[in-house]
Formats: sequence, structure tokens, C-alpha cells
Amino acid sequence: MVKVITWYGQNPATGQWGYPIRQTWGLTSHQEMSPGLEDKLAFTLTATSSYREAMEVAQKWGCPVDDSTLYVLAQRLGERAEQQTQKRLGTVAQEQLPQRAASELAVFMMDGWQARYRGPGFGKKRTKKKRVEWHEVKMGVFYLQEQAGRTEGGRGVLTEKVVVAWQGESLELGRRLHWEALRRGLGRAQWILVVGDGAPWIWNVAADRWADAVQMLDFYHASEHLWELGRVLFGENQAKEWVEGRLHELRHGQEETFLAQLANLKVPKGRNAKPVREQKNYFANQSHRMNYDEIAKRGWPIGSGAVESACSGHQNRFKRRGQFWTHKGLGNLAALKQARENKHWDELWFTE
Repeated sequence: MVKVITWYGQNPATGQWGYPIRQTWGLTSHQEMSPGLEDKLAFTLTATSSYREAMEVAQKWGCPVDDSTLYVLAQRLGERAEQQTQKRLGTVAQEQLPQRAASELAVFMMDGWQARYRGPGFGKKRTKKKRVEWHEVKMGVFYLQEQAGRTEGGRGVLTEKVVVAWQGESLELGRRLHWEALRRGLGRAQWILVVGDGAPWIWNVAADRWADAVQMLDFYHASEHLWELGRVLFGENQAKEWVEGRLHELRHGQEETFLAQLANLKVPKGRNAKPVREQKNYFANQSHRMNYDEIAKRGWPIGSGAVESACSGHQNRFKRRGQFWTHKGLGNLAALKQARENKHWDELWFTE
């Protein structure tokens, strides 16, 4: 236990009262932790799956702290991280490694996942209002093609990437993702590829930010939609042969034949009419994004595994049992998590 006796007085320059030694140590007026301890605790709570788990890990490395204290810390630092992000977005992004050689391809992948939020009736015994609401969290990933590789076991890995999450409008996600991409070398790429699952908001972001980019429908999602169509048309047991034949055409450069066959499918009557019509429209709308053979031969990705992995990682933190978020609570923790993932961490401790 260390007791510090220090001066308290009025700053003649600002007229504010305070402790000069706290300012020297970088402590705000009501801050109870040193910046060094905040750094360790904040890093711990962004690398674990819950505030309680972070508490247990912190206790293991010698810092007895409760989960409510960690929550308050995450909210305060998360607000700071978001303020710094907004300030950065108002500046011209400076590339981290300007000496980097030109890259053949820059890759953007986008997707979304549903998070549980506290509705207006949350915590109330009797109410007609929703206790729980589900809202989409949009995700974006950026990397350069030379940063993609595979392990000896064949698993795909990225040596470097940008991950951005956003609760609001899709175009704002695009703005944030574009700024981070410029910082990581987007301007040196000869080609840009955007991969998505077919959601309209993804292509809207691409048109807004990277109008000349090559757009690619994720092959896995295309196959999912084809299987759904096959089951409706032929039943669960009879669909396999038809679906696998169409997937072979789609994957191996016969996408025009594939699209022609789908266009010639007759819409059945009855309850199957709607799903068949929906799937036919889905593929018709994505027809210019399915040249898989051509893209694969260039060594470019035809799947969106990187952003699927990012979504899974965030769901492991934000979609656990018993978690019901507020917009502010999720946003602040997500901003803090992204500061760590996108190499803005040290900036949190050097505020103006």
C-alpha cells in the first residue's frame, strides 16, 4: 500500500482546481486506475468472451477487479475510441507502409449478423412492448491478396487484415472500411474485388465506394440458394443429382448455360410458386457476379470466408447466452475491440 501526499490547487492559466501530479501521471480528475492498468484490463476484456471471464482472467494475473468496473471501463474507453475514429475519418488516411510494392488485388468482403438488443419492454413484468429486439450488425473485411495464404493443413489464413463493424447505415460502414483500407494500401492495388452474399446493401456500398470493382457472389451462398431451389422442385431425396449438375456448370465456366436453364424453369402452381420465383429472381439479379471459373483461375477468392470468420468471432463475444445489448453498450465495446484489431490501440492512451 502506497500513500501519496500531494499538492492541490488552482491552475492560474485555466482557473481549474486539481492535483498537478495526477496530470503529470496522465490521470483525469475522477480516474482511479493508472493508464498502464487500464491498458492491461481493457486489452483483457476485448480478448475474452464476457466481462465476467475478463474479471476472472484479471484476477489470475493479480488484479482483483469486478465485472461492473470492467463494464464502466469499456464504456468510457469505447466512447474515446469512437470519438477518435470520427476524428480520423475527417482526415486524409496516411498509408502505414508507403514503401510497399504495388499489389495486384485488394479484397473487400461484407456480411451481417443479428444481435439481441433490449427492447422497450425489457425487464418489465407486464408489458405489451417487445422485451427483446434483433438488429443487424454489419461487418466488413479488407486485405491485400498477397496477405492471404494457407497452413500446411490447407486452412486459409490472413497475415494482415482490417475488420470493421457497424450498427447503423451500410454506407457509413463503407466510409469507415474505405478509410482503413487506404491506410493499409488500397491505393496501391491494381484491381479491387468485392465479395458478398447477395444482400442489396453490400452492392450499394460497393457502388458508393468502389464503383469500378469486380463484384463476386460468394459461391457458398449461391450453392445454398441452389439447394433450396432443388429441394422445392424435386424434393429432398431427388434434388442431389440436379443440384450437383448445376453447381458443376456454375463453378466451371458454364454460368451462361446455368442461367439459361434456370430461366427456362417453369414456376409451379400452389405453395411452391413463391420460393421458386424468389430463387429464379435471386440468380437473375446476381447473373453478372458469378464468373467463378475466370476469377478462380486468376487466383482470386470466390468465397467470403474471411468476413464469415470475422462475424463468427464477433458473435462469440456479442451473442452469448444471457447477453442483451443496448445500442450504446454494444457500440462502445465494439469500438474498443476494433481499436485493438485495427492497430489504433496505443492512440487510446495519448489523447490531446
